[in-house]
Amino acid sequence: MTEQVAGIVLAGGLSRRMGGGDKGLRELGGKPLMAHTIERISAQASPVAINANGDVSRFAAFGLPVIPDLTADHPGPLAGVLAGMRWAEKAVPGARFIVTAACDTPFFPEDMTARFLAAVGTAYPAIVLASSARRGHFVFALWPVSLADDLQDALASGARKVEDWIGRHQHFTVEFPPVSVGGASADPFFNVNTPEDLAQAAAFLNNTRRQKS
Repeated sequence: MTEQVAGIVLAGGLSRRMGGGDKGLRELGGKPLMAHTIERISAQASPVAINANGDVSRFAAFGLPVIPDLTADHPGPLAGVLAGMRWAEKAVPGARFIVTAACDTPFFPEDMTARFLAAVGTAYPAIVLASSARRGHFVFALWPVSLADDLQDALASGARKVEDWIGRHQHFTVEFPPVSVGGASADPFFNVNTPEDLAQAAAFLNNTRRQKS
């Protein structure tokens, strides 16, 4: 399929377990954690924007549009999805989908969007979700832009759980296998929530670089 897909990096979390602040700006392998996510999603979708709230200047170095939630109470990932859909409607009129990725998950699959599109086939509109070890990753998904009005109405009515809103629509799940680096197996959707996770991600990245050299 040759659908144009816009990419949205979700960076709206509060990072409490990292001590607050923007964990996407913590360093991993000599550059911000979020830079790894941006590189991966930029190879799979275009254009790309960051969903975040507050002072947008802190993301200026990435050179990407920063789009805030459209709801005042910042009710979680669904608000970021809606913001991405509305941005795509204006910035990329030809895009039928957005694909989302969390800013703290630097090793998600490089073929994720392609596999999502293959799963959709001709079943439009349909949502496609990522899964690994039979566990869904609701912020790694392909979302039809045409569902924006429905999502906006749902949020206005108090919807907050991603899985509940997804359940109201046709959806598919794509299972991704573990990745092997340096003889160790890892979840491709490993995300950085704590300083210990960041250290583990650094070790994983070093093993990856050694394997490629």
